[in-house]
Amino acid sequence: MRDVLTVYIIDDDAAVRDSLVLMLGLAGLGTAAFADAESFLAAWRPDWAGCVVTDLRLPGASGIELQATLRSRGSELPVVVITADGDVPSARAAFRADALDFLEKPFDDAQLRAAIDAAFAREQLRLEKRKDAEKLESLTPREREVLERAAQGLHAKEIAAALGISPRTVEVHKARIMEKLGVRNVAQLVRFAVGGTGRGA
Repeated sequence: MRDVLTVYIIDDDAAVRDSLVLMLGLAGLGTAAFADAESFLAAWRPDWAGCVVTDLRLPGASGIELQATLRSRGSELPVVVITADGDVPSARAAFRADALDFLEKPFDDAQLRAAIDAAFAREQLRLEKRKDAEKLESLTPREREVLERAAQGLHAKEIAAALGISPRTVEVHKARIMEKLGVRNVAQLVRFAVGGTGRGA
């Protein structure tokens, strides 16, 4: 999963960008660097995954304005704000805009790595939920009906009676559902169904 995650670095200081790209690259992380918010937003795609590490003060839009624009576009990319002149109001504004972390320069590499690890953990959970939702969307209306009743703890005969079909047909539907969802037994099927319906899928 980490292979698809990228650290998007936004800083107008070329030396800082190069340093972060080198440090994170040596740690095996994919990176993409931008000199300002505008160039990042021009390149941004909805399927990007990973996290944003942005300077607070940038030419043009600020790091906090960048966060706001990303959220307005529906992006859930976690954002780590870095700054050489941090203060309480700036930090408060960043966190109010849903920043994951706020680091003052110069910061330890370990501090940044910890923030990125936390961001990646959040992203992995988001991507797994999205994948589960896509699997649920692949079910036919009848398969969804069977799944919902299986999640309620009903057995094949009870599901068959409720839907007006044979128990054998229920078992066929269950087998197809398990194949589509990538689960191996009924217990996993029920856990998947409960988790999926809990996410509004």
